[in-house]
This record gives sequence, C-alpha cells and structure tokens, in this order.
Amino acid sequence: MKLGSLVSLLCLGFGAMAGKYSRDMNEPQLRNSDGKTVEFRIAKLNQVWEKAQRMQLSPGHQAELHSDLKIQEKDELQWKKLKVEGLDENGEKEAQLRRNFNVILAKYGMDGKRDARTMESNSLKDHDIREGDQFDDPRLDKLWNKAQSSGKFSSEELQSLKREFQHHKDKIQEYNILMDTVSRTEEIHKNVISPLEGDTKEHVLHQKHTDLKLKMKDLNQGFERLRKISHEGFTEDSEFREPRVIELWEAAKRSNLTQDELDSLKEELRHFETKVEKHNHYQEQLELSHQKLRHVEGLGDEEHIKRNQDKYNTLAEKTREIGYKMKKHMQDLTNKISQQGLPHNEL
Repeated sequence: MKLGSLVSLLCLGFGAMAGKYSRDMNEPQLRNSDGKTVEFRIAKLNQVWEKAQRMQLSPGHQAELHSDLKIQEKDELQWKKLKVEGLDENGEKEAQLRRNFNVILAKYGMDGKRDARTMESNSLKDHDIREGDQFDDPRLDKLWNKAQSSGKFSSEELQSLKREFQHHKDKIQEYNILMDTVSRTEEIHKNVISPLEGDTKEHVLHQKHTDLKLKMKDLNQGFERLRKISHEGFTEDSEFREPRVIELWEAAKRSNLTQDELDSLKEELRHFETKVEKHNHYQEQLELSHQKLRHVEGLGDEEHIKRNQDKYNTLAEKTREIGYKMKKHMQDLTNKISQQGLPHNEL
C-alpha cells in the first residue's frame, strides 16, 4: 500500500471510531497522595512503570508496556465495581486479573527472572537476527527457511509472512508464561490448609488448566495455518494482512456467527486492521525519533536537543495512546467472538 493511501485510510478508519476508544485517555493528570504526578490510578501499576523506565526498555517496548498497563488498569477498576456489587463471588475474575498482571511482568522481564523471555522488535531490528535462527523455535525456523527459499513469495509477501511467524512466536511466549504461572499456583496449592480456601484455589487452578488447553489448541491451529501458507503461498482472496486480524477472522469463521454477523464483523475488522497498521507506523517512527535524539545528544547543541526531545515526547505519548485504543478494540472484538463459544485471549 502506498504511503499516501495508507495515511488517508488511517485518518478515516481511526477517526470513525475514535469516540468510543478516546474517553479513557482524555483525563486530567493523575497525582498520588504526595502530590506527585503519576501515570496510573493503581499504585502497583505505577511501580511497574517506574521500574520499566529505570530498565531503559526500548521506546517501542516502553510504549507497548504503557498500553498493556492501561488495559490492566481499566480491567481492575471495572472488577472493583463488580466486587462491590457482589458479582465475583468465586474470585474467578480476580484470579484472571492477577494472572494477566503476572503475564505483563514476565513479558517485559520484570518477574525477577534474569533469563526473561526477550522481546524482539517486529520491524526495525530484523538485521540484528542471525540468519536461520529468527524465531527461537526449531519448527518455526525450519518452516521459515523453507518458505524463504521456495520462490513462492514476493518481497512484500515475505514481510507479511514474517509478521505472522513473529506473532506466532509471541503466542508461544505467552503460553510459556501462562504454563509457568500454573506451575507456581500448583506449588502454592500444595501448601493450602483450609478446606474452603482449597476449594477456591482448586477452581482457579482448573480455570488455568482450561486456559492452557485453549491456548495450546490455538497454537496448533496457528502453526497449521503457517504450514499451509508456507507450502501453498497466499491465496488471492486473503481478506486481511495483519496477523492479529487474521487470527480474529479465523476464530470468527469457526464460531456460530450467522453470515450477516460475519459480514458485519468483517467490516469492523477492516477498521481494526487500519488501527493496527497505524500503530505499527507510529512504533517505527518512535524508534527513528529515538535514534535521532541519541545522535543529536552526542552533538551537544542544547537547543537542538530540547527541540528533538519535545518531538520525541509528543510522539511517544501519541504512540501509547494509539496502542491503548488498538488493544482495547482488540479486547472488545475478542470478547464479542468469545461470546459465541470461542476461547478468550487476554493480551
């Protein structure tokens, strides 16, 4: 897609649905009890954000973390209202929120494990990855190398396929994180004394094992799709380009949606894909802006540094906002499809 067309589509698609996904971001600055400006309304999320800044995550990862924490904040505040109304008696929603928080910590290497599953950039760091060892998984690497040397794909199609492989790699990472949290829960479960508490933990553990099975099924379906495309190539009637959108559409087609509902969802997914593309574009621009800022800082011109710092800060804020809106929209779409009896993906 040409850049001019992309920008026009981004403006149209994003503006059409901005109202629904803008309310959470247009709030006055938050302050804690000491009067200090903070990012979030929940103390533990601010602690994570402050730790992330000390870790010096890359600009893209930092923006992504901010979006994930914003979603976590929204969900936790909604849960507090449910709890007051007595709508989470078995603690299932609370356990899910705790698991989601642990996934965020592990995803960004803040769970205390120094062998944290490293996050690779989806766009600008391809040249840093060793040839033949791109996805940290033998099956994926073998499949990718075959696809790359098959001659069936144009350069643009290879980039699209590579995004799908990277998305699958991220899903493997999420599965490993969830499996780790289940193992820790089982260890805690062994030490339970109270029978009543034991029943509650048994329920939580059962739910986590169910989630694991669903994610494994999802991984198997995703790998089968990659295998099919790698051997047969993209079909002419491919509806979407972005892996997350493709995954949602494939799930919708397996659901009990009527044809009219599928047609309506397809249109909404097109808007969502535009939002994903806009987010990807801003992530790339943020990385480039950061590189330019580092270069300018090395020159020592204070006025030039301040001008580039201001541009970078504005771009970082916009990238976080777009990331949050995109993730919130994905969450809504996933929930809509899940209500038809399909698995729910949190992140």
